[in-house]
Amino acid sequence: MKKIVLFFASVIAMTGQHVLAGAPESFEKAKIALREKVYFDRQTSDVGDLYCGCRWTWMGRSGGRIDLKSCGYEVRADSNRAQRIEWEHIVPAWVLGHQRQCWQKGGRENCKTSDPVFRVMEADMHNLSPTIGEVNADRSNYSYGVLPSTPAQYGACPTRTDFKQRVTEPRDAVKDLVARVQFYMHDRYGLSMSRQQQQLFMAWNRMYPASDWERERDRRIAQVMGHHNPFVTGERTWTLGHKPSREGLTGQGTSTPVHRLAEPPVQVAEQGGSAPVIGNSASKVYHLPVGCPSYEQVQEKNRVSFDSAVDAEAAGFRRAGNCR
Repeated sequence: MKKIVLFFASVIAMTGQHVLAGAPESFEKAKIALREKVYFDRQTSDVGDLYCGCRWTWMGRSGGRIDLKSCGYEVRADSNRAQRIEWEHIVPAWVLGHQRQCWQKGGRENCKTSDPVFRVMEADMHNLSPTIGEVNADRSNYSYGVLPSTPAQYGACPTRTDFKQRVTEPRDAVKDLVARVQFYMHDRYGLSMSRQQQQLFMAWNRMYPASDWERERDRRIAQVMGHHNPFVTGERTWTLGHKPSREGLTGQGTSTPVHRLAEPPVQVAEQGGSAPVIGNSASKVYHLPVGCPSYEQVQEKNRVSFDSAVDAEAAGFRRAGNCR
């Protein structure tokens, strides 16, 4: 163990990376750090919460009560969650964990207790932002997209969700942040992103330059995490087919030992093996080449091919119910 620690220290020295003692080791600690170090003065600002721009009053160590009138918010269905601040994973925890073996064996709770990589991703402060609980619940693990025909659902709040398509469109004011956080997480942790999602976020990245708050937020988080989002600072750009740096899986800039970050991330069946994952454009259901008996039965006119199950789900498809 002593040799491993010394090796890790030498890697840090050579690469110029810094590990800060204050970098959160869990989602719960990340929320507290975000309140104390990043959003401590934002509750009454014009920026407001992520999806609706509402103001709030801090309560407890990392929670808060929403001032619904401050942004003209109207409750859609869940008045309890509409009243409170929750911490949204811009890249959903489901996306972070679904590609890993721990998720297959016990879901999110199992990943939190058994997988150090998942804990690092789940606690990454760049990917977290306060928002209204009801909107957080409605967004679920849906992909982002454009919903021009979906009516308003929360009064004056412009964020909308299409539950049938499993798509959420955030308000324009945060599309800059959303896009560059997506780039950051997929680059840093080697996550898969569909071509459709890449094109969407590249468009938002061009349309919405980084705001003063996005840059300040990045600066504050970097003081805790020990690294910036390079897609905010301009050190890195995303192009179609971008090759991820996977820096978050090497131990650089984290307090997780290098040898533990190399755990296998995914089962071959989840990725579809060498054969493509087949989606049905009519039913929005996808089939894996292994374990899905209807894989060969999708009509040619309705066939959509994906490189992986992750890409299919990012495009709004769900797994066929008869897959084993």
